[in-house]
This record gives sequence, structure tokens and C-alpha cells, in this order.
Amino acid sequence: MQQWIAEIAYETTSGPKKVTETFYLPSPDDVRTAIIKKGGYVLSVRPHERSPLERLLARSTWWQVQLLRGIQFRSTASSPGVALWKIIQAETNPRRQNILAPAREALARGLGVIDALKALQIFDHSTLAILSGSERANKLVEGIPHAIHSITQKKKNARAIMGTMGWLGFDVFSIVTSLWAGKDMVLKWFRDNPPTDPEALAKFEKVVGNLGLTWDTLIWTSIAFGAFMCWCIFSYWLNRGKKDWPTARIVRKIPLIGAYMRDLAFGDSMMAASRMLRGSVPINATLEQSSEASTVPEVIQYWENSLEDLSRGVSLGSALDREPLRRAERLELAALSDLEQVATVMESISEMRSQSAKTKHSLIVWLAFAMTGVFLVIAFGSAIYALTVMNMSMDSMMGGLMQGSI
Repeated sequence: MQQWIAEIAYETTSGPKKVTETFYLPSPDDVRTAIIKKGGYVLSVRPHERSPLERLLARSTWWQVQLLRGIQFRSTASSPGVALWKIIQAETNPRRQNILAPAREALARGLGVIDALKALQIFDHSTLAILSGSERANKLVEGIPHAIHSITQKKKNARAIMGTMGWLGFDVFSIVTSLWAGKDMVLKWFRDNPPTDPEALAKFEKVVGNLGLTWDTLIWTSIAFGAFMCWCIFSYWLNRGKKDWPTARIVRKIPLIGAYMRDLAFGDSMMAASRMLRGSVPINATLEQSSEASTVPEVIQYWENSLEDLSRGVSLGSALDREPLRRAERLELAALSDLEQVATVMESISEMRSQSAKTKHSLIVWLAFAMTGVFLVIAFGSAIYALTVMNMSMDSMMGGLMQGSI
């Protein structure tokens, strides 16, 4: 289902009249069919689009939380669907009206509040999973605070990921600029001070050539790594909302980063499951919605397999006690004696996964810092090695470089 903007011509007593209307339907052909049934003539059909500023506002944590809180407060006197409709009708800001337009069309077609929230395309999978599970249990109002908590927690995780990517980007930039600036200075000094002996000159040219090749390798390796990072960021932005795609599979195969993202996904889905259980969502619906709360295949498979075993009559503790959970996490699940403990145990596992993700985040930052040092040591170490091979002094090199910079 998607919102479409259609330009339509109607025959009136005063002649043809051109109007613009919105439709919430699966495809352009369905829009054309609906217009023909209304007696209109289709001029054009295009997907509903938001401006960059509207997309930024719609994706902001503040906007999402305010919308959910508005539904929660108004639901005390009416149903959540009516509460959302009132919010949309009361909105006077044109930019926010455009953001809320898909939900208005969904509600106007008789769809439920969850379908309307999905039509907005502003909430992530885990938030929608909590809301959908709560709505199935007819306790959407009770589930909204848990969804808000999930949104704020995801914001913290997103900041951690952006901090990691920012540090890696700064790391690559530092390496490239340092090597690029140093290469010309060092090689220029060598070439300006060649030996006069023919045998020494041949050896000198070979050493300087190897030195230049070493620095070029380091520089282009750094550039390739930076390009890979940019490609990953662009691919994640382009494929946001999808369950899986080639770039995500490549990133998950990187040992430390893949484990870091897996820990974040497990922490989010476990917390989402805990929040749903706190909101009195049935366990079957909780497991089903938890599988939709993540985009990491290993996490999705865990919840789907657990639900399948539970449906076959396996006890809840045994159904949840499986790979890829760690031994300590599985021991907590194995100790379950009643359903009331499940939410507490899932919260505990979520906290352990979140702590593990923080540890891996710190390790990634320190490894990036160490990698910068390794690159620079190799670069300047190779220059010092070339000096020793050519029986030149470091003092003479530094003096020449300082004079050249002046």
C-alpha cells in the first residue's frame, strides 16, 4: 500500500475542471480504476513524496514520540484510530500535514490505526512490532509507553553507531592526509640528495622506488577503505527499512563489526519482546512480532524457530533456549518457572547484549586508533629504513625537510 497523488479532470456544467486528489492504494493501476469509477479522467499519477526537510522531521525521535503521546492522551476518551484522526484534523502546519497525509488516507479508507502508522513510514520495525502486538491484545494505549521507550533506546544506539562511523571516518582521513602530505616531502628530499657513486645511485633508485611503492600502497589502501565506508553508509541509507541486502551481508561478515551489530539487534528485539509482555501481549504474538522487530537474519531466525517450537508444544524455556544466545543467557532462560519471569529475563538479556555492544564499540574505536598508528609507523619506519640503507642520517633529513618547508 502506498499513497499516490493524482491529477484528475472532471466534467462539470461549467466545463472541464482539473483537481488534485490523494489515494492510498497498492498500485497506479488501482488509482486509475478508482478514478474511473468516480467518473473522472486521469491526467497523471505519481507517488507521494516528502521534501528533505519533511523526511528529516518525520524521522526525528521528537516527532515520533510526540505523535505517540498525542494518540495516548486522546485515547482516554476515544479509540486510538479516532485519536489519530483528531490529531491529523487538528494539524495546521502544512509540512506536518504532508507527513500525516498517508495516515489520513489509510484511516479514510477504513484501515486500522496500525495500518495508518505503517503508512507514515516513520517508525522502525521494533516500534511497529510493539504497537502491533499491543493492538492485537486490545491494549494499544498500554503499549505506547513501551514503544516510546524503544524509540529513545534506538536513538541512543544510533548515536553510538554514528559515533563509531565518525571516528572511523576521521581515522581514515587522518591517515590519508598524513601520508599524502608526508610522501611528497620525504621522496622529494631523497631525490634532491642522490649519491654520486654509480653503484650507490642504482641502489638508491631501487630503495627510493620501493619506498614510494610502500607509501602508495598505504595511501590507496586507506582510500579504498574510506570508499568502502562511504558505499556502506549510502547503501544503508538507500535500503533503510529492508530486511536484508548484499551490503548488509558483507558488513555482517566483518568479525567485530558484525558481532557489534548482532548484539545491538538482539538487545533491541529482546527489549521489544519484554515491553510487549509487560503490555500483556500473548506470548505467541510477542515472538511473532519480535521476529519483525529486527533486520538481522540471525535474530529473525531465532524468534521464528522459537515460535515454531512453542507451537509444537515445547515449553517456553526450551523453545527460547537456543543458539545464537550465549551460555549465560541460556542459563537464565533455562531457569524459567513461570510466564511472569519471561519479561524480566528478556530485559536482563537485553542489558547484557547492550553492555556487550558498548564493549565492542570501545574496542572498534581503539582498534581504529591503533590502525592509524600502524599505518604511520609503517610509512615513516620505511623512510627511516631507507635512510639506514643509504647510510644517511636522520638529522640531515629533518634539516632538509625543515629548510624546504620554510
